Amino acid sequence: MDKERAHEIISSTGMINVTYNGAPIYINSINDEKGTATVYPIDQPKNMQEVSLTSLSE
Repeated sequence: MDKERAHEIISSTGMINVTYNGAPIYINSINDEKGTATVYPIDQPKNMQEVSLTSLSE
């Protein structure tokens, strides 16, 4: 996923399906300089991790 699309998703008022390694995730924040996002599985909000934007799929 490119960073522009990630920003569109994070700004959206609706729920947009995004996955990381096949699991549905929520994008919490984006680091433009590093090209990463802080994400967590939909059902595990305490399990945050930083991943490459390119590893996210819509």
